[in-house]
Amino acid sequence: MHKIVEKRVLAPKVTLHKVFAPEIARARKPGQFVMLRICESGERFPLTIADADPQAGTITIISQEVGKSTALLARLNVGDYILDVAGPLGRPTHIEHFGTAVCVGGGIGIAPLYPIAKALRDCGNRVVSILGARTRELLILEKEMGEVSDEIHICTDDGSYGFKGFVSEKLAQLLAAGASADIVFAIGPVPMMKAVCSVTAEHGVRTVVSLNPIMVDGTGMCGGCRVSIGGETKFVCVDGPEFDGHQVDFDELMQRQRIYREFEESSCKLLSSISNLKQL
Repeated sequence: MHKIVEKRVLAPKVTLHKVFAPEIARARKPGQFVMLRICESGERFPLTIADADPQAGTITIISQEVGKSTALLARLNVGDYILDVAGPLGRPTHIEHFGTAVCVGGGIGIAPLYPIAKALRDCGNRVVSILGARTRELLILEKEMGEVSDEIHICTDDGSYGFKGFVSEKLAQLLAAGASADIVFAIGPVPMMKAVCSVTAEHGVRTVVSLNPIMVDGTGMCGGCRVSIGGETKFVCVDGPEFDGHQVDFDELMQRQRIYREFEESSCKLLSSISNLKQL
């Protein structure tokens, strides 16, 4: 049982929870994630560790309500408990002094991008961040990312804040103008990461993406999170979650992400009629 010690709503349907998990807080590194289970009848699902405080013994997780489990998590308040929090899992981000590192985040992908940008900055890199959201009210962690970035660009699909357009378009604009980029880290919706990789491939810039496919156990046993990387099958939970973006079969990944959509929609409809976890 892991107690929730802080809760904040960052944007519509986007919630931050700080959870007491001292062993994970001490061991976690940028890029790693945890597997959560809200209650006995709940499913296991992954969330990246957005931050940690080893002294306080807490980890920070940020979730967007897209299915039953994330909707259940959003219902939990300070003082409530999450039944299972297992981790840290996955391979940490490889951090070194690259030179100029461009961090591209879209939507909820900004949450896992933050600890990576922070670690890159601490290692002496010049960090350029490009953050995107559909609208201004959906943008998260702008202040936090600004504090660990030497340069920051904001994009919104509707033009309500910053550059009107996609993060991939802003990246293309910067690279075409001669901006320096020794490596790009991109995290966000799969179509966004695919678009970013198309841009960086044209300029020959190494690109790392963090993948978040359907995942059941987080240990490599179930095979649910398999992806094709350079023509080889990899398991995101143990081989990733980060991969060379130019090697990812994004079309296959998008197809697999849609497999359980009908079942998830049914679960969400059921959840809307339930007032507490004991009814599950």
